[in-house]
Amino acid sequence: MAGFGVANERLRALEELEREIGASLQSAGSVILELSKEKPQERHLDRQAAQFGAAVAKVEAELSAQIRYLTQVATGQPHEGSSYAARKSCQLALNRLDYARRRLAELARACELMLE
Repeated sequence: MAGFGVANERLRALEELEREIGASLQSAGSVILELSKEKPQERHLDRQAAQFGAAVAKVEAELSAQIRYLTQVATGQPHEGSSYAARKSCQLALNRLDYARRRLAELARACELMLE
């Protein structure tokens, strides 16, 4: 059941990332709203722009972490919570077994033909 814990943690991280994206859009909207005023308040603009920059940096860092995680999972590197590498190894073993069976059947037929 450890895999569910990792998956739930990843989902929580993605939900937090979604909230952070919303916050960055809200900051950007506030900046645009302030700029549309006849006399925008520079302090408010600076504060909102700084919040937007921080939110974008956080989103970028978290997205990079998520991409690194997904790359690790997809390449079959061991990590907790994934059975991808084990399934991949099992499938390859089954493919090799099937190939060996076909080759043995071909050899058996060839031997039978030679003995006739």
